[in-house]
Amino acid sequence: MKRLIKRGLMFGNLIRVDSPALIARYNRALEKLSGRTTTLTEFHIDISGFSPEVGEEFGDDAYLNPGGCNRQFIILTVDQKKAPLLNASFSTSRGILKQFMAQHEAKLFALTAHDAVAGELENSVYAVGEMRDVLAIRKISVVADTTQSHVANARKLAEKIDHFQTAEGAWYDDQLIDEMIDLARETGDVTRVPVDLGTPTYEQGNFWTSHFGGVYVFRDAETPALITAGDRTQLKGAPFDRFYDLDDVNGIASFLKKNDLVEPVIKARGVDGARILRQKMQFMLVDAATNAGMDLGDMSHRTLRRIANRLAQSRGLPEAFRGLAAMVRWAEAGGKWPRIDSRHPSYFYTLRARPDHPDRDLINQLLSELAPMDVRQLFICHKQAFYGAYATWPDEKREFVAEFLHRDYMANKAGARERLFGGEKTALAESPSARNPWNSVKQDQEALREKLIDVVGPWGAIGRRR
Repeated sequence: MKRLIKRGLMFGNLIRVDSPALIARYNRALEKLSGRTTTLTEFHIDISGFSPEVGEEFGDDAYLNPGGCNRQFIILTVDQKKAPLLNASFSTSRGILKQFMAQHEAKLFALTAHDAVAGELENSVYAVGEMRDVLAIRKISVVADTTQSHVANARKLAEKIDHFQTAEGAWYDDQLIDEMIDLARETGDVTRVPVDLGTPTYEQGNFWTSHFGGVYVFRDAETPALITAGDRTQLKGAPFDRFYDLDDVNGIASFLKKNDLVEPVIKARGVDGARILRQKMQFMLVDAATNAGMDLGDMSHRTLRRIANRLAQSRGLPEAFRGLAAMVRWAEAGGKWPRIDSRHPSYFYTLRARPDHPDRDLINQLLSELAPMDVRQLFICHKQAFYGAYATWPDEKREFVAEFLHRDYMANKAGARERLFGGEKTALAESPSARNPWNSVKQDQEALREKLIDVVGPWGAIGRRR
């Protein structure tokens, strides 16, 4: 994994914690949540405050995620909103944390100037024993406060201020006034700088969970279904009519089509579909070559093309490669549309999630597991699966993939995502199934209105004099 870490492909964008003040705040929050503290003088944290170094010290990578169903978090800085979420149990968790931090950025900035904010993504389930427990998680509430209870004290002060202003005779209550002064010393002026984070609640509709070997839950689809990468018998008792294994390609293809969740890459608007498919073919070629023990040489386009010719002569090219090649020929030279159905190994490589679908990222994650030789999509959409696959590859393939991702993806991540999956503005960021009133139709309309104002002014278009 060293070449991934060196190129920023693993543990990238983590926040470094190395000052005694921040470490002391982290330890206060950690002790409050788990009863433990770290002796490390330097470590890195993700968006939830989880540190792989602290996890290694404790021998427990779930020290902030006990039971895998109520994620705890520690916020030392609002910069954590840009960090990834490691060891995620639910695909919605990072999106919820990111939305929470964006909503309350000013308050969190003020609070973390003096203390750490500790909290939990709470739901009604305390342990996951069977799939019914996972499906019982419908709503997730974010509960947070500093280690010195600034938020709770601010609520108390706000209540006392309201009582002071409305209750008869409160102006003469010396005890009430003294209590308000004492609380104000801790919280500051809550009438001018509110620090109440509230308890926002988010709905978890369609999502992926790492429990039971990895399960995709599409319960808000027109025809609900569970798709599992693990043992299907573990889903017994779940209130669903449709269950699919990842090997049930016909069933999954029918599900995706029936619910209008995907589109062919080659026909997608605004993208060079043929180029994308050619890159997928390159990944397949590298996989076939390294499995056959062939030397990739300088890994240049010319060398890979020579390897493709050798594999073609020995009938060593994967059938999926041939299917994508036929589709590229159709796109670039015309002719008959190649009939590639779900029984063909290249089928899922030809698809992407509809860019305007609210669960776009979840669908692309599923497709990355169905088309695992597309290492770029696997890395972008499902890093846990990518790291697991990477550990099994020949060393030469690891070098090729690490260098390709470093050169092609890391140089322009936003551009690569838009080119492959569609513009970010067409889908909710990170985890669209984690919805709350903040992501409402009214807000979308307001955003459109502001955009129009930027273009034509607040009074509408003004015609030019002729």
